[in-house]
Amino acid sequence: MFDAKKLLDQFLGSQMPGASGSIGQKGNDILGMAKANPWKSGALAAVLLGTKTGRSLGGNALKLGGLAVIAGLGYQAYKNYQAGQKPEPTQALPELLPPPQDSPFSTEPQAVSNDFALSLVRAMIAAAKADGHIDTAERARIMDKVHLSGLGTEAEAFIEAELAKPIDLDALVASAKTEEQKVEIYTASRLTIEPDTRTERGYLDMLAGRLGLPDALVDHIEATVASAKISL
Repeated sequence: MFDAKKLLDQFLGSQMPGASGSIGQKGNDILGMAKANPWKSGALAAVLLGTKTGRSLGGNALKLGGLAVIAGLGYQAYKNYQAGQKPEPTQALPELLPPPQDSPFSTEPQAVSNDFALSLVRAMIAAAKADGHIDTAERARIMDKVHLSGLGTEAEAFIEAELAKPIDLDALVASAKTEEQKVEIYTASRLTIEPDTRTERGYLDMLAGRLGLPDALVDHIEATVASAKISL
C-alpha cells in the first residue's frame, strides 16, 4: 500500500527533497519548483481537480504539507469553538502551525493511521466531485496529469478508482472515529472546494449533518478556512 500521508502532501502541499532550511525558505524553494514543473510539486488539488481553493492555498500549504494543513486548521477551529469565541474570518490568520504533539489533532505517525489519511484524500476527491463536473472526459484529463506527476502506479490506481465511483458518504462518515477526526474530514472537504454553488454548499451541509458536527463548530471551521484564504 502506498503512503497516504505523502499523497496528502501532494494534494495540499509537499515536503520535497532538497527543500531544506527555514520554513519560509522551504516554502519559497518549493514554490519555485512548482512554477518550473507543476506536475511534480504540491497542490495537486488545484492542478488535477481544478479547484479555486487549491490554487489559493498553495503558498501556505507548501510550507507544511497536506496533513499538517488539515490538522492545523481543524485544531485552530476546534480550539476557538471550545473557547466560545465568535466565528468570524479575520483579515490575517496567524502563521499556521502543526497541532501540539499531545493534541488529538496530532500529526505524529503514531497518532494518524494510513487508513485515516486515505479517508482525508477520499474526502477531498468526494468534495471535488460534488458539483458533478468530473465526467468521463474530465477523468481522462485528470488521469493524464496524475501519470505525469510521478505518484506511482498504486496511487494512480487509487485516484482513478475514487474519481470513477459514486461518492460513498456512509463509508466516509464511518471512517471518522473521534470528533477530532470528524472535524478533519470536514476541514479537508471544505479546503477542496469553494461552496459558491447550491450543490457544493448542499454537499458540505449534508456532510456536516452526517458527521454530527454542531452548527457552531462548523461555523468555526468555515471561518478558519476563510481566514487562511484571506491571508494568502
